[in-house]
Amino acid sequence: MTENHPPKRSLLGALRASFLTGLVVVLPTGLTLWLIWSVVGWLDGWILPLIPAAYQPEAIVHRIFGPEVNFPLRGVGVAVFLVFTVLIGWMARGFLGRTLMGQAEQLVERVPVVRSIYGGLKQITETVFAQKEKTFDRTCLVEFPRAGAWAVGLVASSPKGEIATKLPGAEDMIAVFVALTPLTSGVLIYVPRREVIFLDMKPDEAAKLVVSGGLVYPAQKEPMIGK
Repeated sequence: MTENHPPKRSLLGALRASFLTGLVVVLPTGLTLWLIWSVVGWLDGWILPLIPAAYQPEAIVHRIFGPEVNFPLRGVGVAVFLVFTVLIGWMARGFLGRTLMGQAEQLVERVPVVRSIYGGLKQITETVFAQKEKTFDRTCLVEFPRAGAWAVGLVASSPKGEIATKLPGAEDMIAVFVALTPLTSGVLIYVPRREVIFLDMKPDEAAKLVVSGGLVYPAQKEPMIGK
């Protein structure tokens, strides 16, 4: 009886498989390093022009190694930005800092266009960085854009203010952010809590799923025995 051996892969097929495997390894690392390098360069280009010429990275390198030495030195702008931000935060937490911030905000409130932009940006940054309350800490499935069609959403928070008082009905409502592929925009909707299916999926896993267009799913977790 003749055994059926799998056909041998040609040299071209083997090279193609190795190339695709290499892309899987190289692309994430390369793109991550490129993104970090680009962000560092952007911060340097934004901050370095504000530094006096005597303290520019090139001037420091010339003073230490000599005028004939010339090589790029990145990251100085990032370091200056971090130190400056820490100092501003430390000052803002004190009484004098809070007083100056209050006066500056009152001045901004008198400028029509600027106050709208500043107010919106301040609310976003306080929500994301100050973490006065947890946001986007849960994921869910919600019927969108029609009944019977389900989308992955990020649970934002419960409605507040005017929206909470004017939403029809007395049901427990929640705000859900439905991101659109490739995560460049999204829709904020308010739906009854009972109509939402909560997931164990983490927000970053949901973001990967949306960005990939449904190709990258989170790893299946082993069920806990006795739960």
